[in-house]
Amino acid sequence: MNKFTYQNPTRIHFGEGQIAAITNDIPKDKKVLVTYGGGSIKSNGVYAQVEATLTDHQWGEFAGIEPNPQYDTLMKAVDMIKAEGYDYLLAVGGGSVIDGTKFIAAAASYEGEDPWNILAANEAVKAAVPLACVLTLPATGSENNMGAVVSRGKDKLAFMSPLVQPIFAVLDPKTTLSLSPRQVANGVVDAFVHVMEQYLTFPANAKVQDRFAEGLLLTLIEEGPKALATPDDMDIRSNVMWSATQALNGLIGVGVPQDWTTHMIGHELTGNYGIDHARTLSIVLPAVMQERRADKEAKLLQYGERIFGIAEGTVDERIDAAIAQTIAFFKQMEVPTRLADVDLDTSAIDTLVAGLEKHGMKALGEHGNIAIADSRAILEAAL
Repeated sequence: MNKFTYQNPTRIHFGEGQIAAITNDIPKDKKVLVTYGGGSIKSNGVYAQVEATLTDHQWGEFAGIEPNPQYDTLMKAVDMIKAEGYDYLLAVGGGSVIDGTKFIAAAASYEGEDPWNILAANEAVKAAVPLACVLTLPATGSENNMGAVVSRGKDKLAFMSPLVQPIFAVLDPKTTLSLSPRQVANGVVDAFVHVMEQYLTFPANAKVQDRFAEGLLLTLIEEGPKALATPDDMDIRSNVMWSATQALNGLIGVGVPQDWTTHMIGHELTGNYGIDHARTLSIVLPAVMQERRADKEAKLLQYGERIFGIAEGTVDERIDAAIAQTIAFFKQMEVPTRLADVDLDTSAIDTLVAGLEKHGMKALGEHGNIAIADSRAILEAAL
């Protein structure tokens, strides 16, 4: 295990009715801008709960943050903050709303020429408006980390800063009951792949991280299909929600190698073809497992045995079985597992590879040895 420093300052309010905690957690002297997406929070009752907690606060709202938050939309919120003097942000929604609000928080305090440079040029965030969130779609873990992904046209880029880590997050599983089956499936798969990209690399003698990661994988495999079959079960919703948060709050990734190849390729699929983020991951991950099986051999065998009980056969047979079981789980969650499932063929590969080159994704993987040609091979394997 490598040395590390770990801190996670976000305060979590978990459970039914916890939206009420907002009242005391946001200082009364703050002018709060509530950010959200398409308006589902008004039909499912979440907006009314948030509104009730802010009766002693001065506040306003900004709606319309997209499922892949767009820079131009977010900059409208920045203009609103500067014009009306908001000094606290409350994101109400899923990972996209929270990611977008993180960028708003950073851009509103940006003093350079173009806030897009926070993403495109990796400029350090020097100040940010404080923010908190109410999570309504468990998936990305953004409620409990310092990362965000923002789009500008076909460019989908990420940034990280401790200054945009939510001060607190409300996780009420009841808010997820109105999600569509597609949203539920996407959330489970997104969380699953987050765990895999911190786990499926090479052994680092990090037994605690491995066992925590395996516990999350087993929970998502067990509870994910149940969330589709019995959508009103609050116990299932609770376990899915907490798993998604734990999947990317930094804990299972400390001291271990990581491989975010699946995400980087997936971003190109979303940016160029508008495919749901999680569904890009379910397409790409099995191909990464197949094409990088030599680099990942030891962990693939461990994954197969500990998650699926695959302990017999040759090395290749066991790895093949582990990949097949992963695909089977994705199919249970009713997500695509090949490019053909989203009506893409070989003609898309050049576009996707060009996007990777444009965004500097030329040395991916836990060893930094996944070059552009290797990413092409992964995409070809995903056909």
